[in-house]
Amino acid sequence: MESTINNEKDIRICPVEKAGILDHSIRRFFQNPEKILKPFIKEGMTVLDLGCGPGFFSLEIAKLLTDSGKVIAADLQDGMLEKVSQKIKGTELEQRITLHKCHEDRIGVTEKVDFVLAFYLVHEVPDPDALFRELKSILKPNGLIFIIEPKFHVTKKSFDSMIDKIKDIGMEIIDGPKVFFSRTIIAKNLS
Repeated sequence: MESTINNEKDIRICPVEKAGILDHSIRRFFQNPEKILKPFIKEGMTVLDLGCGPGFFSLEIAKLLTDSGKVIAADLQDGMLEKVSQKIKGTELEQRITLHKCHEDRIGVTEKVDFVLAFYLVHEVPDPDALFRELKSILKPNGLIFIIEPKFHVTKKSFDSMIDKIKDIGMEIIDGPKVFFSRTIIAKNLS
């Protein structure tokens, strides 16, 4: 779920025209999807890649799922979903990746998921409280949300505030693994 540009709150999303920076090979050196996600992705899982952009993480998640499981690649922008579609068309990954267009005010996924990846996304959402409640509602019991936020956009104070909001809805916070120049947490659904 990504917001549109909002001048009052200065909330911005990466436009489709700049998707190449999200998919650059140099990024893989600093934010290797397989290295970051391999400890969490297991065969048979349903994984939501929220704010999937051009599929940098979605494709790697699908590969980690091997022959079973599914990735829901969700984004607000049709252009980003089209980029993912073009990458997977005619490949074995096409069977494991479902494209989902988010609504302006909600994700809109009704399927229960085991794992949610929210990479550099929460700071772009105008109502994080609503986002966290919706994520909890679609997360299976003991399911995990992996939140990664950029240090250059999200202060320690605002990140700690986000953690408090997640705890308030009844999720357990687990320290996330280190990701280059990022703040991370894992939230576990206790219900």
